[in-house]
Amino acid sequence: MAEPSTAPPAGPRDDAALDDDAAQRGELVIKERAVVKIAVAAALQVPGVVKQSGGLSRLTGRELPRADVSTGADAVAINLYIAVQWPCHLDLLNRRLRAQVHRQVEQMTGMPVIELNIVVVGTESAAPEDSGADSLYSEQGDPAVPPLPVAPIRPRTPRATPAAVPAAIIVAVAALGLAVVAARELLIMRGTFANAPWIRNTAQWLGRLHWSDWIVPVAVAAIVLGIVLIVAALKPRPRTHLPLAVGDTPIVWLRPTDLARNSSSHANTVPGVLSAHTTVDRKHVTVRVVRTESTPAADVAISVREAVEPTLSLLGTSPELRVQVKP
Repeated sequence: MAEPSTAPPAGPRDDAALDDDAAQRGELVIKERAVVKIAVAAALQVPGVVKQSGGLSRLTGRELPRADVSTGADAVAINLYIAVQWPCHLDLLNRRLRAQVHRQVEQMTGMPVIELNIVVVGTESAAPEDSGADSLYSEQGDPAVPPLPVAPIRPRTPRATPAAVPAAIIVAVAALGLAVVAARELLIMRGTFANAPWIRNTAQWLGRLHWSDWIVPVAVAAIVLGIVLIVAALKPRPRTHLPLAVGDTPIVWLRPTDLARNSSSHANTVPGVLSAHTTVDRKHVTVRVVRTESTPAADVAISVREAVEPTLSLLGTSPELRVQVKP
């Protein structure tokens, strides 16, 4: 009869023994791209951080959020590039984002984040139903933070197309023509078709060229053309619209044509005015009206001025209003 075994029953092994066995079997290596995915996923969990991509962003790596990660022996440094839903409180978003990324990276990798740089490189307008969301303006567990006053931002004034655009188009067409000529020369050199080479013949003609009377006007024309192109490139673009403002901040831009039509429309409402025509330039708004014979010209001029001036007072500029009355 076999004796009963005296071996201890199978049970959970000591944690220290498990650690020793794991150390003997190998090591754990965490690639930087794994930390990148953890950081990006953690960033997207924070309200206010949005995913932004378009076009070739997937191929060029410009999709947001994205991260650059540097791992050391026992620590991680991260540069995190994000797009945010606007408007938002960046200070609250910064604290929540840092807490989330630190917590996720440390829990999943076991390595502390010693440096986290957050760069906001894109914005996206909030949907109307999300514009008042408390999650964008308050912290979890904290009382709601009152909205901060936002300073008005002066938008850019609409301006005309740069004067250098025609020159740029000419240069672009010339570059395309040069590419076609170069391709033709290559095909001739490879024997694809037989024709006289343009570049070689032109170079030989220039090599045999001596002084001629036509060189002087051509040189002068080249100098003038160069000066014209430089002036066109440096010339500031003129404004194409007039700012209509409340206070110091423009809210609407009007074309001079729109302002002229608006002024004529107000002038036509004046009693005694048969017709009105307005011209607008940078310094003057001229309203020409035709009155009825029974209405005094002075009264018509005063009434037209009173009808048109309220609109002109909202302009960011101060053009002079001139009223011309014709019988």
